Amino acid sequence: MVKFTILAGGFAQFIATYLFDSEAGSLTLVKKNPSGENPSWIASHLKNSSILYAVNEVSAGNLQSFVVESDGSLSLVDTVSSGGNGPTFTSPLSTGEVTAINYGSASSAFVATNSNDPLHFVKRASSAVVELPVGGGLSNPHMSLEFNGEVLMPDLGSDKIWRLVRDGASGNFKIQGQIDVAPGSGPRHIAVQDNILFVLSEQVSTLTAMHIPAAPNGTVLPPIANVSIIPQNTLNAKFAAAEILISKPTTKFPDPLIYVSNRNLGPEFDPQGDTIAIFEFNNGSSTLAECNSTNQKRLHRRDRRGLERQASTSGSLSLITQVSTGLKQIRSMSIGPVNGGGDEFLVAGANVDGGVVMFRRVNGGRNLTEVVRNKEIANRTSFVFI
Repeated sequence: MVKFTILAGGFAQFIATYLFDSEAGSLTLVKKNPSGENPSWIASHLKNSSILYAVNEVSAGNLQSFVVESDGSLSLVDTVSSGGNGPTFTSPLSTGEVTAINYGSASSAFVATNSNDPLHFVKRASSAVVELPVGGGLSNPHMSLEFNGEVLMPDLGSDKIWRLVRDGASGNFKIQGQIDVAPGSGPRHIAVQDNILFVLSEQVSTLTAMHIPAAPNGTVLPPIANVSIIPQNTLNAKFAAAEILISKPTTKFPDPLIYVSNRNLGPEFDPQGDTIAIFEFNNGSSTLAECNSTNQKRLHRRDRRGLERQASTSGSLSLITQVSTGLKQIRSMSIGPVNGGGDEFLVAGANVDGGVVMFRRVNGGRNLTEVVRNKEIANRTSFVFI
């Protein structure tokens, strides 16, 4: 039995608090916590789960901080401008900053926090905002991911993944390079597992596995694997990929599986809702789980660049199943924490309607079964387990 409090952002003027009880099979809406307008993406502090950050996805975007009380209620502490239009994503960094990715104005804010009190932002001038793209042209950055001393930022407008590093004082970052992806693919969200970069592309609804070239730009090798995530159907519809998760290997769930969400934009819709596709990556003759063990041994013997020189471009992404969710346009989902057995569950929400659904990961995570659905709020777009 597990009980978890879940916070859920969305397009409204509140962040919702839910209580999930696996034994009772219940998902209860506890409270609508007042916030700024459209807190569409929320993220927990890296070390302190009682601190929550949220972006306000509006024309003059903001980044906000909240205290998470023991009952899951929120208290607003601080608000600062995101320095741009329509921030769609936020993530705290190990260096103390919090990102706000301005999709609508092609920029990203790296907002410094007080080193002794990360609930409070250091109010900075525009120097904390990185303008995109380099060299002009279309740009729509969509997320940020800290990895190996860099911040990787997929830009679905420019078909690049920008590589940023800290540049001097806290809050100052610069672009040091880029990873080019297929023209017209529109990289939206990314994940890294065992030094393999997985790119989910919105415009073509594909999942791509690739090696990360040496910084700042390196040589972009051919993709290891590239597959469509769209479910087989005969609908007259346009699909747009949204979210990617990779599960952490545990005794109960030994394989790091890849979960990606589909969004059907119409005009025809499946009455069973959009799907979550589950994939497994096989790097030549090894799965991700086997790659993890092998890479750990290699890292003791050679540096990362040496690994890249020897990188193989063979490998495959295999579809395990497509799970119908009853949700319309899944913008986000989240796997519960490993501690306490929360990783047995995955929560997903609709961007349009269908509410919030809690799924149980079964067959070692290779399938999902619905546990409970709450439709009191029709749409929720991001989740944090606390």
